[in-house]
Amino acid sequence: MQKLKVIYEDNHIIVVEKPVNVPSQGDKTGDVDMLAIIKDYLKEKYNKPGNVYLGLIHRLDRPVGGVMVFAKTSKAAGRLSEQVREKVFKKTYLVVVNGKMEKKQGKLEDYLLKNERSNMSKVVKEGTKNAKFASLDYEELKYNEEINLSALKIDLHTGRHHQIRVQLSSRNHSIYGDQKYGGRGHGKQIALWAYMLKILHPITKEEMIFKSIPEINGTWKILEGIEL
Repeated sequence: MQKLKVIYEDNHIIVVEKPVNVPSQGDKTGDVDMLAIIKDYLKEKYNKPGNVYLGLIHRLDRPVGGVMVFAKTSKAAGRLSEQVREKVFKKTYLVVVNGKMEKKQGKLEDYLLKNERSNMSKVVKEGTKNAKFASLDYEELKYNEEINLSALKIDLHTGRHHQIRVQLSSRNHSIYGDQKYGGRGHGKQIALWAYMLKILHPITKEEMIFKSIPEINGTWKILEGIEL
């Protein structure tokens, strides 16, 4: 069983770092997933018999690591899910992309259409049937001319399927290691990381910020010297 890195825990929520290549929840591969790992941890820690309640509030794509929050009660789950709907729940990512952005910071807005068969999304015209509006802000943290890669911080305003990957690749800034959307670094781990979560505590309503930083090696060495 995978060792769990707990960032924060109380009676209502548990915040953890999801390792790369672990599914957020069970899928057809049958591989061990975050829900199962955390349930086992809670069973063992609190010596709980039977099934443990754990609410999945949001997901990360399987190859993406970083910070995730889960609810330990149905009341907390309901309130956190409401924050997601009301856009109070804020998610920030770190990403390494091909090339240099035209502007140091900016907003990307598109309409995305998911293809269920290929499990990919693409940018389409507004008004396309089943297309969903997607919006994010980016800020360039560093550009390395030698390797022609940029490290960006992304504030996500909508949670569309493969949103960051699609919006960046559609502008010729595909994510390093992203096989699906034409990124350089074939066979490398995708350089996309869930870096920060901002939520209101479901019971106390206190604003809480949780961070997780990838290990500064491999592609992420570009972050060396940057204060996060």
